Amino acid sequence: MIKTEASGRCLCGAVIFSAALPSNWVAHCHCSLCRAAHGAAFVTWVSVDAVGTAISDQSGQLRWYQSTTGAERGFCSRCGSSLFFRSVNWPGELHIALANFTEAVDRLPQVHAHYDTHVDWFAVNDELPKKS
Repeated sequence: MIKTEASGRCLCGAVIFSAALPSNWVAHCHCSLCRAAHGAAFVTWVSVDAVGTAISDQSGQLRWYQSTTGAERGFCSRCGSSLFFRSVNWPGELHIALANFTEAVDRLPQVHAHYDTHVDWFAVNDELPKKS
């Protein structure tokens, strides 16, 4: 059976989402902004079409932070979960943190992005391409 959507949520469940598949790509991002936003060595993003994504925020907890000109990060203001990224650089796409999906998406990570800025305290031991 071909999977047509995958869903997920923030830690407290106030913000839930469902994304239509297929995804566009899945990538580990090592940029300093993603690292700071997630408090981790890198964040793994799933790129999906924004029009195929439903976000439910009935308690009004979803907030958007303009992290750079033309880019925003969506997070739950109740539990602090970093969930989404959108940018004029990827029109029509919504990037969702893979860790917030509650079920498998349609592909595994394919690449390490912004690897030239990776931290030296975490060893990457896979064969994925490493792009600057």
